[in-house]
This record gives sequence, structure tokens and C-alpha cells, in this order.
Amino acid sequence: MNEIKEQILSYAKKAHKTIPDAPFSTAPTYFVLRHSDTRKWYALFMDVPRNRLGMDGDEHVDILNIKCDPLLSGSLRLNNGFLPAYHMHRDNWLTILLDGTVDAKDIYPLLDMSYELTKKKARTKKTLVRNTNWIVPANPKYYDIEAAINENDEHIFMWKQSNSIATGDTVYMYIAAPVSAILYKCKVIEADIPYKYDDENVSMSRVMRLQLLETYDKTPIGLDMMKEHGVGAVRGPRGIPNSLIHEIERTYHA
Repeated sequence: MNEIKEQILSYAKKAHKTIPDAPFSTAPTYFVLRHSDTRKWYALFMDVPRNRLGMDGDEHVDILNIKCDPLLSGSLRLNNGFLPAYHMHRDNWLTILLDGTVDAKDIYPLLDMSYELTKKKARTKKTLVRNTNWIVPANPKYYDIEAAINENDEHIFMWKQSNSIATGDTVYMYIAAPVSAILYKCKVIEADIPYKYDDENVSMSRVMRLQLLETYDKTPIGLDMMKEHGVGAVRGPRGIPNSLIHEIERTYHA
């Protein structure tokens, strides 16, 4: 068996206690990994001719299909070894070459993400009163949020998931020095998306998808205005006072 395939199967057995099964009588070399709770597929192993993947040659190559967030899969496909999903929904799945182009250790976190995406949806308590309006800081030294917002026509971008922020909530993005002001109002269109990332500046285990609603670039929503409504330094996600929301609305929609 392909060495990378063996490593992935060994990891899946250890991390998620799943073993492969072969559901296709006409394709005995194809097999799947299923989520232990939902029994949904979170990995599909196949071997297909390279030309079916849009590559040169007709020799067979081992591939892995995993479930993947559409925005993340778009970024991954810019790298060698990551392709649009073969024989799966291309918005929700991703194909990875198992020919050595991608190291097994780089596939493990993506396998974890696929496992999380196929788990049961958690039920929320409808009677729970919770904050739905947030201030979230962004540091322009580490991330170009303006470029991320304008990367697509829908102005949808990914951001680190924090606290109890949920789908449908409103997020006001505070841009740190030298801007030191709230510049963007966004809506959370999806939350709690598994995403493992770690460098010297930021560590993430899950992200949320935001969509831009409004830009505040004419009259600054700066620290002086924020302090008047009880908001000092913004070092992490926090609730935004209703009085500050009303002040922003009066400033831009009076």
C-alpha cells in the first residue's frame, strides 16, 4: 500500500478510532472513513488516471477526498498537490494527491477538519440570553484585512473564532494602531469552522466567516468616542455597548 496512505490510515485510527470500509463492489480499491457518530464519510480514498484530474499521463495515482471549507479549499488549491474535488461536490470537498507531493503531516489537520465538519450539529438553547454584537480587534502589522475583505465580490472573509460569537451575530472590526478606530461592520455568516494554524503571531483552532456590511471611513469611530461609551483598549473580542452602536448609527445615518 502507498506509504502516505498507510500513515493517514494509522493517524485516523489513533486520532478518531476509525477504520476504512469498502462500500463499492465495483471498485474494491476505493474505501472510505466514516465519522464514528454520524457514519458520514469524512475521507474517500481512490486511485484514478492522472488525466482525469487534469494532469498529464494516464497512469493511476492515489488520491484522498476530504470535506473542506470552500474558502480554505480555494487557498489550498493554489499549492501543489491540492486539486478540485474529483467526483464530489467541489464547493465542499477537496482532492489531495497521495504521491508524495503533500506530506502526511500536512494532511492530518485537514483530516481532523473533515472529521469535525461531518459531526452532529450541536443544539443551542433558544432561551439563553447572550451577546450578539461584538468588537473584534485586528492588527494591520500582521494581517491585511482590507485586502481580505476585497478578495471577492461578496466581501466575505475568514477570521479567528473567539468567545461565544455565533452565526448571525454582528462584528465591529477595530483596527489597531496606527488606525486605532472601528472601520468595519460585519455579519457572521458561519461560525465554529475547524481550522488549525499556528505561527509566532497567532494560533487558531477554529474560524468564522464574516461578510462586510458597512465601512466607516469618513468620520472616525476612534478611541475618544469609544471611551465615552465605556470601551477602552481592545485587546480581544468583547461586547459592544448599545450606546456606542447608537452613536455609530447617528454618525453615519443621521
